[in-house]
Amino acid sequence: MKELELKYGCNPNQKPSRIYMADGGELPITVLNGKPGYINFLDAFNGWQLVKELKEATGLPAATSFKHVSPAGAAVGLPLTDTLAKIYWVDDLGELSPLACAYARARGADRMSSFGDFISLSDVCDVDTARLIKREVSDGVIAPGYEPEALELLKQKKKGNYNIIQIDPDYVPAALEHKEVYGVTFEQGRNELHIGDDFFDNIVTENREMPKEAKIDLAISMITLKYTQSNSVCYVKGGQAIGIGAGQQSRIHCTRLAGQKADNWWLRQSPKVMGLQFLDKIGRADRDNAIDLYIGDEYMDVLADGKWEQTFKVKPEVFTKEEKREWLDKLTDVALGSDAFFPFGDNIERAHKSGVKYVAQPGGSVRDDNVIEACNSHGMVMAFTGIRLFHH
Repeated sequence: MKELELKYGCNPNQKPSRIYMADGGELPITVLNGKPGYINFLDAFNGWQLVKELKEATGLPAATSFKHVSPAGAAVGLPLTDTLAKIYWVDDLGELSPLACAYARARGADRMSSFGDFISLSDVCDVDTARLIKREVSDGVIAPGYEPEALELLKQKKKGNYNIIQIDPDYVPAALEHKEVYGVTFEQGRNELHIGDDFFDNIVTENREMPKEAKIDLAISMITLKYTQSNSVCYVKGGQAIGIGAGQQSRIHCTRLAGQKADNWWLRQSPKVMGLQFLDKIGRADRDNAIDLYIGDEYMDVLADGKWEQTFKVKPEVFTKEEKREWLDKLTDVALGSDAFFPFGDNIERAHKSGVKYVAQPGGSVRDDNVIEACNSHGMVMAFTGIRLFHH
């Protein structure tokens, strides 16, 4: 297949629309089901690159959950703890395969943002992963292949219209890439940067102890940032992104946005949230929305008389600001990556509040000394990579 006509572009009024190979060659994908759209393919191709690189960097199956051309979550296939299985709503599925664990983590980190996502998988989609995907609200999936039973399960989604794409894992794109804006063609070399073990060797802080696990988490952060709309930062812990701040004009707003997502991920594991008693009729998406309100500043939207009865069997106690801070102080050893340098130490101060201990950023700001000093004051380890990772 040399080209594929699409229903429309980014918006219904943008016609005609298609994907094709400029050199006249064959597309590296096969649509096995559904009719993916323009944005679906943008998410699919960005996501595929991300999980392919995560797999190469860690040796583990990888998954990502994309929305609007940025990842809402990304992870590798480490086993789930009982707590994570519960907050990701997969504790009823039994022991999951590594690939299914990767997607449970990628989807679970920020479930509200992942609602209606496009999924990318580094490995052949197995039955465990298909069972998980089948019951979530999602637009489609791309993978290098599908087990027959997994494919049949996925074809049942969305009344048989679920978008399923198979990509050639051996496909290598051209060294130069192009896009057109306002009739003008842009050309640049592909970002083929390899993020390996030596990427974080230039440690500039007093604390220089960076264990292997921290390097893996920082690598996950950096690879995720390669495919996240800039400006962007990414918090990672235990092999998964727990907070991604994408597309903000200010670096500190990225750090705050991603930090709040990381905080929410951790608060969802607190006894107060784990003990919430939902009505049996409440589905996963409504539970996610209720939890988001409960742990936020607008908690009375779900706790007011006449409101809580619609969601809970028993009225929950207020999760006070002091209780939340006490729980958040238990979050430690988080890794943080930034796609460009931190211009001020305020980013480090905000990161510290979300348990960050390991930092990787390009460096090169006139205020590097201020940023290093902020890290030293909190005993953090920071590496300067010397490499910017903007993505637009």
